[in-house]
Amino acid sequence: MIPTSFPAKDEIARLTAGMLLEIGAIDFNATEPFTHASGKQAPTYVDCRKLISFPRIRATLMDFLAVSIMREAGFEAFDNVAGGETAGIPFGAMIAERLALPMTYVRKKPKGYGRNARIEGVMTEGQRVILVEDLTTDGGSKLSFVDAIRETGATCSATAVIFYYGIFDGVEEMLGEHGVQLISLCTWWDVLSEAKARGAYDATTLDAVEAYLNDPAGWTPA
Repeated sequence: MIPTSFPAKDEIARLTAGMLLEIGAIDFNATEPFTHASGKQAPTYVDCRKLISFPRIRATLMDFLAVSIMREAGFEAFDNVAGGETAGIPFGAMIAERLALPMTYVRKKPKGYGRNARIEGVMTEGQRVILVEDLTTDGGSKLSFVDAIRETGATCSATAVIFYYGIFDGVEEMLGEHGVQLISLCTWWDVLSEAKARGAYDATTLDAVEAYLNDPAGWTPA
């Protein structure tokens, strides 16, 4: 069934943040910060992969993402849903099911044998493709996936994610210059707001997280 009627965007953001907190997909730690792939430290960590193990929350968030795609990009805007390897593959499949569209997935790099393909499934020239991923930080990895899609002769004008960091400057502008619209359910600011409302962490930790969100490049552990 294709979802069409759901809460307003700000309520979806609040509910999404709450669900991520509820299942432990969010972790705040100011005394022993996390080291990200970039090598930089942060008091925040999010793991959207946990969602696949919680069917009620998983289904609700996929409904939210499907309706957000239709609201923000159009009800008939796409012909194909592509999940990004690997975290985006299950979510891509669930969104394709909800939007009644074909599903494909995009490899991070050619597999190195056989057809040496980056696209798995059937994607044809002229198809309008939406890229589905679990999250985006600075948007850089999305461009590689988008370029791989466009190399098939298809178009890709949007990417949809559950979680968008929302703390780095110029991300949406950079994607926009590449012809890609970003659709997301919630950001770190939504999570921080909901964590405060729930009293999910002590005040010292929440203050450290807020300081990081305001200045991620300059933040260092106290």
